[in-house]
Amino acid sequence: VTFFPAALTLPAGGSATFFCNISTENDSGSEYSLNWYKEINHSQAQKIAEISRNNPQTTTEKYLLTNHTPAFKIEILNLHQNDSGSYYCGLITFFEPDKVMESNRSHLVVTAAPEKTNATDEPEMEEGNSPDHIKAVLLGVLLLAGAVILLIFGYLTITYRRGGMIPHGGCATPRGWGKPPMVSVSTVDYGVLEFQRDQGTQMPSETRPVEQTEYATIIFPEEKPITPER
Repeated sequence: VTFFPAALTLPAGGSATFFCNISTENDSGSEYSLNWYKEINHSQAQKIAEISRNNPQTTTEKYLLTNHTPAFKIEILNLHQNDSGSYYCGLITFFEPDKVMESNRSHLVVTAAPEKTNATDEPEMEEGNSPDHIKAVLLGVLLLAGAVILLIFGYLTITYRRGGMIPHGGCATPRGWGKPPMVSVSTVDYGVLEFQRDQGTQMPSETRPVEQTEYATIIFPEEKPITPER
């Protein structure tokens, strides 16, 4: 009869599993049962569970025993620190010369349960930093939007200067498109008009008017298209 594993160290609240393996070389079909024992500080052993050959499983509040002949499994449930100690199994046969065979001892150590970490500490730190993070993101978005606007404005300015685009009413119209405006331009020419006297009529010298020159300005309107200077 063998008992394994030889040692286990587990935290409180879990479960421990041991196996007891029996030899079936001389199995003549006789009845037997398997007992589990616990020792504390090498004191007298205490029987904690039992399972028979024909019983596939036995369950108590603290232990779960399963028959996997020739191996038997025992699970110690809901571990506490007072479950620490030495465990072994004993095979009891009926109608045989050797009625009791004990296995080796295995040692179980149950440690204190790990403290639960506060899962909300880290989120609280993240929440404390969230306003600064949001401000940084907003500032970055504003700076990026400003840079885009400046680039668009500079591009349009260069396009107007190089392409001769003249904005008019919110849209740009290239130079030379459309008909040029008609502008009325007046020209001024000067001339002298002479008036012939009637040679047959003699006027008295006292009534003869003083010779004088009359000037007149005649304006001839002329429409000429004015093309804007380039």
